[in-house]
Amino acid sequence: MTEQILTVSATTEGPVTVLSAAGEIDHDSRQSLEDAAEAALQDGSRSLVLDLGAVAFCDSGGLSLFVDLHKRTTTRGGRLHLASVQPAVTAVLLATNLDRLLPVHATVGEAVAAARPTG
Repeated sequence: MTEQILTVSATTEGPVTVLSAAGEIDHDSRQSLEDAAEAALQDGSRSLVLDLGAVAFCDSGGLSLFVDLHKRTTTRGGRLHLASVQPAVTAVLLATNLDRLLPVHATVGEAVAAARPTG
């Protein structure tokens, strides 16, 4: 039996879905996060918040998924927000300049507030 290195849970707050990930996001494990995000978007969420507080590692497969989810949410008039990002993942975001593309928030609450549509 293969050990699962990433678990994902989802909660929805209006047009925003929070996806809480725990473990490692890499080329092999990213599918569970991608599936959860796709389900949320199919259910009508426009914006996604990725709670990365329990993610200790992210490789290029995870970064590629972040860019893809950014594109999918902006196409729907929403946005992808990252929250509670751990230092190792922050370092990767900074090294790749993805912190300039994706809004990064200290807490999930801040990310959800920023993701809610205005007006």
